[in-house]
Amino acid sequence: MKNLYIVLFSFAFLACGNQEKNKNTETIVDKSEIIITKAQFNSEKMELGQISEQAFNTVIKTNGMIDVPPENKASVSTFVGGYVTKIPLLIGDKVVKGQLVASLKNIEFVEMQQQYLEISEQLAYLKNDFIRQKTLFDEQITSQKNYLKAESIYKSNLATYNGLRQKLQMLNINPTAVERGQITSTINIYAPISGYITKVNVSNGTFVSSASELLEIVNTNHIHLELSVFEKDILKIKKEQKILFKVSETSNKMYDAQVYLVGTSINSDRTIKVHGHIHEEEKMKFITGMFVEADIICDSKKEISLPKSAIIQDENNYFALILADEKENKYQFKKIKLTIGLEDENYVQVKNPEVFENKKVLTKGVFMLLNSFYAE
Repeated sequence: MKNLYIVLFSFAFLACGNQEKNKNTETIVDKSEIIITKAQFNSEKMELGQISEQAFNTVIKTNGMIDVPPENKASVSTFVGGYVTKIPLLIGDKVVKGQLVASLKNIEFVEMQQQYLEISEQLAYLKNDFIRQKTLFDEQITSQKNYLKAESIYKSNLATYNGLRQKLQMLNINPTAVERGQITSTINIYAPISGYITKVNVSNGTFVSSASELLEIVNTNHIHLELSVFEKDILKIKKEQKILFKVSETSNKMYDAQVYLVGTSINSDRTIKVHGHIHEEEKMKFITGMFVEADIICDSKKEISLPKSAIIQDENNYFALILADEKENKYQFKKIKLTIGLEDENYVQVKNPEVFENKKVLTKGVFMLLNSFYAE
């Protein structure tokens, strides 16, 4: 009997403890309702909201890169090989068209100028001889053979002279200065476009051939999206459709662009290129070559919806909590079953919106109550 009294006392103690615990939390749960204090509501930073009309987009997911048109990218090289004597720029430096970007030295430059100078000196004599032979031939004083020979020698040397002159100009050597006897062993290479240095492939003392790329310049004034869309989706893509894209290397922030051109040929991987224009105010945030993930919005329609943060999922069933009653220091929520439709990253379409009309819905803090709440 003594032992029986001890057991009964223990049960009574536990029962009192549970009542005390419920009194402290003041959370009451049954199968369809839950009551919490306003203090709990505020401490968990819960929020109330209502159903609202939201736009649901039909999108085609794709990826690609930030790029520039071909005319905005320049590979700087040389027409004749030589040793680098000056390379004053680093990756990231800004250059303007015509700015010195490299200097090369080679004995071939000297030999080319010597040959040009020799030809230019001979040309005046050959021209005078050609004119004299033509005059004599016209007056029938000399033979046609002598006239034609003088003409051939003069025109051949003239062609060599003009060819060498063009080569010197392509190497940025002034032919007029060479004719005055100013011969140089160094040539300068200038920026063909304005932009930023993106590659530097040489250093002082490096020998470069005519096939070598010294550096690369990219003009970022017209960066764009170069996207790859699969063949099965391409008929849905139209000019001026909105593009939402993110640069995955940086953050999940979405940026705006617009479809500008759609390719007309299919690549070997069964994709088609889509060219997108980035909004002007956002262009300076990107660097060419960045990988992007993009959504091309093909269609958009508005539907009654709730935030995803308001949805409770129990297997294949979906619920939300509506405010059933509000007292001085308590909130009473009731569980309502949802019929859902379209979804995006933030919202879910509600197909039975009539049960939520003029009702307040718990939109934030639902998951704080999931351990205390279960589906019917």
